[in-house]
Amino acid sequence: MDINGSRILVTGGLGFIGSHIVEALVAGGAQVRILDNYRTGFEENILSVRDDVEIIRGDILDRNDLMRALSGVDAVSHHAAQLEIMRAIDNPIEDLTTNTIGTLNLFEACVASGVRRIVQATSAGVYGQAVTVPQTETGHPTDPNWAYGVSKLANEKYAAIYRELHGLEITSLRYGIVYGPREWYGRVLTLFLRRALDNESLVIFGDGEQIRDFVYVGDVVNMHNQCLVMDASKHEVFNVATGQKTSINQLANIIKKVTDRDIEIIYDDVPEGSVSQYIDRRRLPQELRTLVQSPEKATKLIGWLPQTALEDGIAKEWNWIRENAERWTVMAY
Repeated sequence: MDINGSRILVTGGLGFIGSHIVEALVAGGAQVRILDNYRTGFEENILSVRDDVEIIRGDILDRNDLMRALSGVDAVSHHAAQLEIMRAIDNPIEDLTTNTIGTLNLFEACVASGVRRIVQATSAGVYGQAVTVPQTETGHPTDPNWAYGVSKLANEKYAAIYRELHGLEITSLRYGIVYGPREWYGRVLTLFLRRALDNESLVIFGDGEQIRDFVYVGDVVNMHNQCLVMDASKHEVFNVATGQKTSINQLANIIKKVTDRDIEIIYDDVPEGSVSQYIDRRRLPQELRTLVQSPEKATKLIGWLPQTALEDGIAKEWNWIRENAERWTVMAY
């Protein structure tokens, strides 16, 4: 498949990652259609290409919306989802309905429409607590500790079934902690940047030695587009991450350096599930101590490697939020 001239549906194309994918597909010569319910997506995310895409306001839970969106399409980029861990904890039925039932609806509609090629977003949340580091697609258990990870793992399992039953060609991308311009507000990096913008202290839950794997959205888009066009990616599950360990303490100091703000770092040993005394944010229950994914499989099969250093990527996000401060006023969860 060649992106140039292809007709591609992007579900959730007005959201953070989806909008970057839309821009890249348009730049590559694709005819892009977006299906989005506007709950967490915004047309301002695609202003640079708004006149070059078709938008259908609809939902993956609605069969008629899906059939209309899939008409004449060559491939699907599936990024419509419920994304917030805390929201999934509070309402696991909604999470399962949106993420798994919605994805099953899409698979069924693709079968009915004759659309075989799908690249879908899953999550590093399928792994649960790290047993070995870095976490690999075949060598690490999939034992989610959050409802969100369960719904995403179910999508991978259904993808395998639909390959056998209906010949769908589905690639599943286990995203790490994706960051960059237009990221939604509420995760640790966005909280740090917002507080730096307001010259407020950076608040760290616990000891700050929690380890994460941050991958820049531009690198994610490159991986996604390679998976769309390369036969070697069909039916595969890939980590989309850097394999690099970054503690929350290190992240806070990178924020101070990038923003050039002389702000204090304070620690809040708030119990898991409780609200911080400093910020209006709950600490996640069953918090992951370590999340680091190996990108080795993607490198071997399709030649992908992340290119953006964390400090450089954060600088891009910092420049964006300074010009769009109104975007981060209400947390997404």
